[in-house]
Amino acid sequence: MGRHDAAFTPICFTVWYEHVGGINPRLSQAIAHQLTVEKRFSDETVERLHREHIAEIDGQTAERISDQFQRVMKNMGDAAHATGETAERFGDELGSFGGALVAQDPAALASLLAAIQAGTERMKASALALKAEVVRGQREIESLRADLERARVDATLCPLSRVLNRKGFDQRLDAMLAAAPSSGRTHGLIMVDIDHFKQVNDRHGHLMGDRVIQALGEVLRASVTQPEAACARYGGEEFAVLLPNTTAGECLQLAESLRARTKAMKVRNRTTNEVLLTVTVSAGVACSRSGEDPSALVARADAALYRSKQDGRDRVTAG
Repeated sequence: MGRHDAAFTPICFTVWYEHVGGINPRLSQAIAHQLTVEKRFSDETVERLHREHIAEIDGQTAERISDQFQRVMKNMGDAAHATGETAERFGDELGSFGGALVAQDPAALASLLAAIQAGTERMKASALALKAEVVRGQREIESLRADLERARVDATLCPLSRVLNRKGFDQRLDAMLAAAPSSGRTHGLIMVDIDHFKQVNDRHGHLMGDRVIQALGEVLRASVTQPEAACARYGGEEFAVLLPNTTAGECLQLAESLRARTKAMKVRNRTTNEVLLTVTVSAGVACSRSGEDPSALVARADAALYRSKQDGRDRVTAG
């Protein structure tokens, strides 16, 4: 951050944290490109990088974190300034003592020695205070970083289904394809669509449609347990599952499991426990090819999903 002109703000901190941490390949690519035309990033550049490649956090959270960050930086700056002033005074005292030594003035030496002893204690206390402020500042900055991370995660979640939203999906898809799979393995994408979802809304109302979306989100979260995998609401009633470093067989097996578990799911009246409806899903599976960009992989998985719909729904098709 110190190599650039942009101010030390939470936005600036987040941009460099995600870049240096290697957790946002698309951001890192944008930074590498920008460095070819701008050696020292301005506030405007950092804000643009954040806006285009990092999920926006709500304004109230951003303002709170910014205020806290500025306070931490001010406290550390004040402590450093106080230590500098103490050191300058101590330096003057040492200079006077040196002059008395040259002049061989015993009376002045005795007086100055006492001042130097007091100055040494002041320097020690000031250095300890600065160290404590730096340690406290480091802890607060780490806490702010965690707050930013939580806010960023919340910004990439669909509040209804509690899986990733479209922005979160795009970021994870880019990251997945940026990493080469192990030998003999690939990256997989499953696109899932709720069958006849419009009829659910038309017959039972949009609140019931929301319950179906929530229920499918629960099925996805319960079924997709691989640490590196991710599920997302791609849009409307369409969902997606990202499976890094997998095989075509594993992708098809998981897609079939999702289809079966969704079909077995029953949406009930919360008062009477009466079954109100069941739903089915159609799925399309595609595995990454060498050099393929994200849009091409999504297009192949979507085409496979479309064939599942054409062939009668409630089925899985490989693309």
